[in-house]
Amino acid sequence: MVREIEPPSVQKEFLLAALAESRRLDGRLPLEMRKVDYIFGEELGCVECRLGKTAVLAQVTATIAKPRDDRPYEGFLLINSEIGPMASSVYESGRASDDEVMITRLLEKSIRRTEAVDREALCIIAGEKVWHLRLTLHFLSDSGNLLDCAAMAGMAALRHFRKPEVEVIGDEVIIHSPDERAPVPLAIHHTPLCLTFAYYENLQPILDPIHLEATLCAGTLTLTLNAQREICVLSKAGGTPLAADEIMGVVRVGVERVREMVKHLEEELEKDKSTRVVEVR
Repeated sequence: MVREIEPPSVQKEFLLAALAESRRLDGRLPLEMRKVDYIFGEELGCVECRLGKTAVLAQVTATIAKPRDDRPYEGFLLINSEIGPMASSVYESGRASDDEVMITRLLEKSIRRTEAVDREALCIIAGEKVWHLRLTLHFLSDSGNLLDCAAMAGMAALRHFRKPEVEVIGDEVIIHSPDERAPVPLAIHHTPLCLTFAYYENLQPILDPIHLEATLCAGTLTLTLNAQREICVLSKAGGTPLAADEIMGVVRVGVERVREMVKHLEEELEKDKSTRVVEVR
């Protein structure tokens, strides 16, 4: 990764002075998120999420594979991501940066390990054939908080995706095209979404930091929550130590924000569904 130029001290002083007055460079309140937009592609499972000027494209594909011997009833969900120069000039293609490794690990914990997708529902024939899902994330623009944007794009793509209808006759597996039978949505247990808070010394935390705010902060805290008020993942990447009441304070804020985000996602999915013909007439 190319070494990023540190912001000048006058810029840091201006940022901290603004935060001390509960103001931010883009006009938001400390605990206010940027506007979230979803752009759905022509194919089911292709969604671009825009968080302000940060943009991530998520694509879900499905193939049939043989399950693991120790888990014959479970399908696969593989999350693949790579941050390249398209997102920002500080990233190099083919070379995983620290940010990319952290984002990939947290997405694995947030989506796959929390069993957001019912992998047993991906079974076709036990021990022989299961669905292998691949969630690919393309980072288009980095204006700060790539992780939260990627989590929203990934869950939107999984909920938007439809897998082909499968019919099993004896040992024969028949995969029906969308023209023959309507494709089937994935079995989703819950919708975990990430929220990142940035901390500064002797100042209140801020939600959804832009690139400059994240560069100058003393530490970050990422929560993965769902609409059922469950904490799925809590990750603190170094920085200043936090007291228990400080963490619980941002958790209470995060629970309300995630409920709003899930409701917004469901409304956007319904709008897209109303414009499509997914049933065979």
